Formats: sequence, structure tokens, C-alpha cells
Amino acid sequence: MIPRGTPAQVADTLEGAGVIGAPRLFRLAAALTRAAGPLHAGELAFPAHGSVRQVLAVLRTARPVEHRLTIPEGLTAAQIALLLDRADALAGETPLPPEGAVLPQTYVFERGTPRTVLLGRMAAAMDAALTRAWAGRDPDLPLDSPQQLLVLASLVERETARPEERAHVAAVFVNRLRRGMRLQSDPTVAYAATGGAATADRGLTRGDLEAPSPYNTYRVAGLPPGPIDSPGLASLEAAARPDHSDDLYFVADGTGGHAFARTLEEHARNVARWRAAEAPGRVLDR
Repeated sequence: MIPRGTPAQVADTLEGAGVIGAPRLFRLAAALTRAAGPLHAGELAFPAHGSVRQVLAVLRTARPVEHRLTIPEGLTAAQIALLLDRADALAGETPLPPEGAVLPQTYVFERGTPRTVLLGRMAAAMDAALTRAWAGRDPDLPLDSPQQLLVLASLVERETARPEERAHVAAVFVNRLRRGMRLQSDPTVAYAATGGAATADRGLTRGDLEAPSPYNTYRVAGLPPGPIDSPGLASLEAAARPDHSDDLYFVADGTGGHAFARTLEEHARNVARWRAAEAPGRVLDR
């Protein structure tokens, strides 16, 4: 970290960091080459065993070190706030963002950037992505607003980790919305049961499925009142342009994917196959 100050102060910092070994020579070289430009402050990277000429070139022309923070898809607001809080190159307090307000991707920033500033960039990225997805949506979607699209995408994000399944999962939810069926999405129940943590450290219970909550889509018809995580670009696209499918059900197939079904009878067979392969007690069927 190079402070703002005189060449002598910069030389002391560089000597203390082991970048230079002869501060007097550095000060003389800086004075003789002052016409080349001022010495910049900030977090800078210097070559190992670099010459005074190279050190001065970095101080005058190099960009500050860039730090990166990756926000994975499907995290809740609380989980994102924790990532921001743990990024020690950021500065200031960590506000809790609104659920679903942050676009998952990798963000680049300089040391000392306020967390509120980076969070603002993250929210602006989601706003832009949601605007694009809404503008390119299928015109007959049973959704009234970009916010409802965001909610649907957040369910898709939590339901499957397989890219090839996202648009199919979205189609099941859209078909259910059109028919007035309850979505019966387990991640919404987990979100309600954990107070917004999204994932539970146990299987869902019958009590969880019966608990009164606007996020419990086993009890409440339609979409939940808000997103349950921050969906990525692929889930936003899947929600905006679902597959053309008549399926109304899906259940885990034991391989990390899902078995889809159009009728309740077909779904029951898929559930039976899954329960035969898995330990009993978990509730994952739709």
C-alpha cells in the first residue's frame, strides 16, 4: 500500500516492504525523473528483485491491484452479506441486501472500496439482467411483472443444479400457475423454515410442509411474495423462456437430476422409484 506523500515517505514504505534496498538512490532517481510523472498512491504490485527504474515505472503507470469477489448462483441475501463481510479488501459496514437483488457473478474492485459501493454495482447488474430477461420473455407467460419473473427464476435456481433442466423446471411451474395448482416447491418451504437461510441442515418434515407462511407453496397458491435467493443469468433466461412441455410434476431421480411427469400416476411411479433408492423420511416430491 503506497501512501500519498513525498518521495521520501514513499521510499520508506518501499524499503519497509522489501521492494527497494537503497532508499537514497530511489529518492535521487525519482527527483531526476520527475518529468516522467507523479508517484501514485494505492495498492500496487512490484516485480520481485526489480530495478529502481522498474519500481518507478510501476509507481507512475501501473493500475492498482484488482481484487475479485465471486457471488455463486442461488445464495440468499444473508449468505451474500457474509461473503461481503469476509472480503477484507473491502471497507465499511456490510448492509443486508434485499433478497434477490444481487446478480451472481465475479466482481472486480480495488482495496478500500466501500461495501455499499460494490453492493450497488451488484444490484445494478441484477436490474440490468432482469430488464433484459423481461424484455425477451415469452409473451404468454402468466407473470405480471419483472419481480414475478425474478421470483420464478429464484425457484428454478434452487430446484436444479443441472443447466439442461432449468427451462424444464420453469415449464412445470408455469404450467401449474396456469392451472391454479400450488407450486409445492421444497426450497420455498426450506426458506420459510430457516428464516431465509434457503438450505436446512435436515430433511423437511410434515410440520414444515404444513407451517403457515406466505413462502410455503404447499399451502399458498401462486408464487411466493418474493425471491428466495439470487438467481443467475441462466435461471433468469429459463424463467423468461421455459420449455414447451405439458409436464406438471418432477421428483429427484437419484442421480442429481429429476424425473418429469405429465400425470399424477406417472409421477407416483417416479416417486416410488426414487424412494426405493433413497433413505426414507425426506419429502421431495411435488
